[in-house]
Amino acid sequence: MKITLITVGKIKEKYLKDAIAEYSKRLSRYCKLEIIEVADEKTPDQASETVEEGIRAKEGERILKYIKDDMYVVTLEISGKMLSSEELAEKINSLGLAGKSSIAFVIGGSIGLGKEVLSRSDYALSFSKMTFPHQLMRVILLEQVYRSYRIISGSPYHK
Repeated sequence: MKITLITVGKIKEKYLKDAIAEYSKRLSRYCKLEIIEVADEKTPDQASETVEEGIRAKEGERILKYIKDDMYVVTLEISGKMLSSEELAEKINSLGLAGKSSIAFVIGGSIGLGKEVLSRSDYALSFSKMTFPHQLMRVILLEQVYRSYRIISGSPYHK
């Protein structure tokens, strides 16, 4: 299975880079992992909805360049479906059993994802009704994907 994280913006904090590197290393036993960072747009303070829509569209164009036709696309959205760790593991496992060999997880920028990306999504996933910094969300997502593979393999890690 190939897992691709397509994310908006760069990671600046060393502690987040270290955590991402650690989970990337752990995941290498289970899947091929690729992390793609696309440039983010500067969002002016108190930007209008029209300006924000334009920003999401520009970031969306950059994201869509990396989404291939055969990818199963999971967008991270506050309004998406919340799953337990076991349910996420089952989702990943069932996609593999159904012949899907490539899953792309998409994390938007600070103002979310554009309409074009949302319409390409095969599954909307939510980790919480709370808002998290998109940089931290990468670490949380990687940890949960790793936990999923540990669950699939019957390992006690997830307890």
